[in-house]
Amino acid sequence: MLFLLIKWVHVLSAIAAVGANITYAIWIVRASREPSVLPFTLRTIKLIDDRVANPLYALLLLTGLTMAFMVPIPLTTPWLATALVLYAITTLLGLVAFVPVFRRQIDLLDSEGFESPKYQAVARQARVLGIVVGVIVVAITYLMVVKPPLWG
Repeated sequence: MLFLLIKWVHVLSAIAAVGANITYAIWIVRASREPSVLPFTLRTIKLIDDRVANPLYALLLLTGLTMAFMVPIPLTTPWLATALVLYAITTLLGLVAFVPVFRRQIDLLDSEGFESPKYQAVARQARVLGIVVGVIVVAITYLMVVKPPLWG
């Protein structure tokens, strides 16, 4: 029963974290059509990311590792090892690249405005990083659900 409860928390965390992230592009595209609401939108996305999505990604790691040790599944199992490496890459990309770029995007919007070439360049960077992280998260989700043999 404990395993099933942990699995339930794991799945709910994945739904909420990935679901929140998927909506960011929609919010930004819609707000960009009316730039006066864009500062509020970007700050709200940052709030959701900081207080909801990112803590849930941490909970996903915790519950996932807990389940792996309970079953037990070796962390060297190909699909799991690959997912963990991708998780580490995503975390590093988020901390080292996406967070600073997104903060800069908000700062430039405030200081130079939506039409500023600097803002537009940083917004493009944030968009590309968001897509890259999103693709990796989808790959991790695939690995977790399908558990393909990969090698060995």
